[in-house]
Amino acid sequence: MPDIVALVLLLFCLLQIKHMFADFFLQTRRMLSGRCTYLHMGRAQHAGVHAILSIPVFLVIGTGFGFVLALVAAEWVVHFHLDWAKARYSETQALTPNQARYWQAFGIDQALHHLSYVVMVWAWVCYTT
Repeated sequence: MPDIVALVLLLFCLLQIKHMFADFFLQTRRMLSGRCTYLHMGRAQHAGVHAILSIPVFLVIGTGFGFVLALVAAEWVVHFHLDWAKARYSETQALTPNQARYWQAFGIDQALHHLSYVVMVWAWVCYTT
């Protein structure tokens, strides 16, 4: 297997593990409450956890620190806005976990987060290899 393919697969695996911890294990009560408010400190902190945990993912494979900072800054902005959009939609529609639309919104949100990792890895391939 070519080295670049191995690194791309490693990046995707590390980003998936990072996402699992940041989204499902490291959220605090503050991060989870009041999320449909645009300027919400908890959502900013949550997006920050994602960005901070992405730093070692890219550094461990030898990515330059300047590129990593630009990449995770973009990740923070994207993650913040995706979570806000889902929260706003869920709140305005009064969605609860016993409704299919709640899980559809959740699934779309997660898919968009994972597609943002495709963009991050694409940028890494295009600009650092």
